[in-house]
Amino acid sequence: MLREKLQNYRLILASASPRRHQFFKELHLDFTVEVREVEEIYPKELKGSQITDFLADLKSKAFTNLKENELVITSDTIVWHENMALGKPKNHQEAFEMLRALSGRKHEVISSISIKGKNFQKIINEVTVVYFKEISDAEINYYINNYKPFDKAGGYGIQEWIGLIAIEKIEGSFFNVVGLPVQKLYKELMEL
Repeated sequence: MLREKLQNYRLILASASPRRHQFFKELHLDFTVEVREVEEIYPKELKGSQITDFLADLKSKAFTNLKENELVITSDTIVWHENMALGKPKNHQEAFEMLRALSGRKHEVISSISIKGKNFQKIINEVTVVYFKEISDAEINYYINNYKPFDKAGGYGIQEWIGLIAIEKIEGSFFNVVGLPVQKLYKELMEL
């Protein structure tokens, strides 16, 4: 359905995320992946979805001179915990500290998507609340050593072992926590 609707467009997914690539494949979309390097720095006064909206927009600005039939999709996801954004951990210690902070608490996973054409742009976002049970240092280390979650906001993937053993419940979109609020993106693309 969506594939037919977008058949006259060249769809560009500006993301290196294998999870986002998989979602686009599962939506049966014809798309190309084109990632352009952007320094992901945002103003420190931004909070929550303001950060992800800003970064999704910033990534879209790397695509100038789009043709009439081109659409570029950019996205950004953060974990928002105790009034602080948790991005991707750089190493084992950062991942450990993030997961230790999330243990036994709730946090928000916030994603924004920019849909940009030659003469328009729309930015949407989604917030999902995730509840973690208490997790031990041994469980955290086991997860980091075996799953290397350094490409994941907040240092974890809900679809991996840690999600199976630590997440008590979520409020909102599961797929948003995986990395893209697919239902919201589908709705927006259908309304183009």
